[in-house]
Amino acid sequence: MSKVQILILLLFGCFQRMYSQPNCLAFKYAGDETKYLSCLETEKCAGHYQFTREFQTHLDNALAIDSTWGYPYRAKSVAYLKSGDFISWKRLMDKAVFYDEKDNLGYRGWCRYQFFRDYTGAIADVEKLESLVNYDIGYSINGDYHLKVAKALCYKALNQKEKAIEIILAHLSSEEYYPGNYDYFHLGVLYVETGQSEKAHQAFLEQQQRNPLAESHYYLAVDYFQLGNWEKCNQELDKAAQLYTQNQKRFDTYTHPMDQVYWMDIEELKAKTERESQLQLENVDLRTD
Repeated sequence: MSKVQILILLLFGCFQRMYSQPNCLAFKYAGDETKYLSCLETEKCAGHYQFTREFQTHLDNALAIDSTWGYPYRAKSVAYLKSGDFISWKRLMDKAVFYDEKDNLGYRGWCRYQFFRDYTGAIADVEKLESLVNYDIGYSINGDYHLKVAKALCYKALNQKEKAIEIILAHLSSEEYYPGNYDYFHLGVLYVETGQSEKAHQAFLEQQQRNPLAESHYYLAVDYFQLGNWEKCNQELDKAAQLYTQNQKRFDTYTHPMDQVYWMDIEELKAKTERESQLQLENVDLRTD
């Protein structure tokens, strides 16, 4: 495992703890007896699956004690998200955000990006969080992205690619930030899509040194295809195929990650490259004749 992957796992662990069961004694010491009692009720969820009646009932009881605490709303919402009841999820998450913006805006924004492709809504949540705090706004719940990078991907999806590049570059330049597993990859794709080949190659080289991906070589092949360099295109496609078969590729349990590549994509570009290469050879032969 690379140093980057180890760091990401550590960061993910920290991020998970941020949204784990709250310390009830903190409310007691702060003199908030109501939230303390509500928190004690949420502790009874331990050992129960999110979809069980017991789990949801304890959260309902917690809200009956204190309906102005964001944590139980968010905890209840997860089962609805996983089961596909997105309307109920949003109703509960909106309440969680209403009562506790700082702890819940980032999570809601990430879910808007990952599950709903609500890029405008996701940007609004992340930027609102940025305006509220003077500390690091944190990472996506799966640990894959810093929320600033997630915001950049939202701008990319809205076809504001130069703005997306600007956000990622600014974030990568921060002395306090260590690049994530996919930051340079997405930057490279953005450069390919905006016709900046040299910068794309530099970004993909950086990505391969940190976290080799089949997708990096695939998008390099796309760039070479656009440049008409069939030999280099084929070389990168072969590397992409090799990494793909070794399972060194983008994957998410729940959704299709942005810029993910499938085996069919590699095969189709390979076929197109071979056709273009053959046409070029035929044209050369015709000129020679």
